Amino acid sequence: MENLEEQRKILSAICHGAIFFSSTLVSIGIPIIILLTNEDPIVKENAKESLNFHINLYIYFLISALLVVVVIGFPLLLLLAIISFVMPIIAIVKVLKYPNKSYRYPFIFRLV
Repeated sequence: MENLEEQRKILSAICHGAIFFSSTLVSIGIPIIILLTNEDPIVKENAKESLNFHINLYIYFLISALLVVVVIGFPLLLLLAIISFVMPIIAIVKVLKYPNKSYRYPFIFRLV
């Protein structure tokens, strides 16, 4: 049982921390691979939530980049950078502290 919980912690933390490995498609590829290869329902939920967060970040970045033409785009890009750094750290801490519960990011659209 201890080994399963440790594996759950590690894989869930990797899913949420994938954004720190790369901001390209690698950050989406890691949770997809974990989602497709793991059978643990908690890890799958964390992988889906991580994917949703990454997809939302890309959508918000696109909108902010389009709004750069207007002055409001720069503060939005700064806020997005802070959120993309802080929220995964919070998620990693939560999944390590509560390995039997999946983490849910606030204020995102769940597409997956």
